[in-house]
Formats: sequence, structure tokens, C-alpha cells
Amino acid sequence: MIKILAGGKKPTPWLTTAIEEYTKRLHQPFDCSWQFCDESKLLDKIKRLPHDEFLILLDETGTILDSPSLSKTLADPILRGQGITILIGGAFGHFDPQIKQRANLIWSLSRLVFPHQICRLLVAEQIYRSQEIYLGHPYHHA
Repeated sequence: MIKILAGGKKPTPWLTTAIEEYTKRLHQPFDCSWQFCDESKLLDKIKRLPHDEFLILLDETGTILDSPSLSKTLADPILRGQGITILIGGAFGHFDPQIKQRANLIWSLSRLVFPHQICRLLVAEQIYRSQEIYLGHPYHHA
């Protein structure tokens, strides 16, 4: 299971509906759980992750991945065995340097900047797309 840790408030209802729609379509190894917490608690949450947990930090300064590359990363049996956590920051998107240092992968959705709540929806959709690529389904047309 992929764990998604999101800083900031819970999403607005229309985003919650969309995120839940993608989340309910997921199954192993792409199923995920969501946890929301105050941005000020993110560092403590990250410090409590198992040492070998693979941490993907969503940050505008990160590497832009295409969907097949993300699918390959999320489907990697070694990483799944370690556990995968995706961290999405809050409204300001600033992370403690210790969090960036702990991250195994810093991922950027785009060079554009999106509101953090919309990033949550984009991550949910990309995990679903990753699953469909992995399964060879036609959802991903490229």
C-alpha cells in the first residue's frame, strides 16, 4: 500500500469526491491510504517512518517524471517491500531541510505551481494512471 501524507487542511468537498473516486479504483500494489495533518507536524511524521521506507517528496524543484517512469517506480517490488510514502506539503509548500534530505525521490508534477489541494487530486490520478500502465490497460494512451 502506498501511503500519502498531506500537510494542511482536508480537501474541499468537490476535491474529496474526485480524490475518493480515483482512490477507490486502486488495488494492490497501487492501493493507497491518505493521512492529513498540520504542516507543522510533517517533520515529526517523517521522523517516525521506518528507516527503509521509500519517501517521495512532492516539490516544485524536483524531477519531472513521465507517467510510465512513475508507474515503474511505484510498481518496483523492492520499493513496495520497503514501503512507499508520498509527501505532499501544505499551502506554502516549504519543507524542513531535514525532510528534503530524507527524501529518496523529489518529484515535481510540473514547472507550474498548483494549489496543494489540487496537487492531491493530481497525485491520486497519477497513481491510478500508473496502475493502468502497469496492467497494460488503455487508460494511458501514450
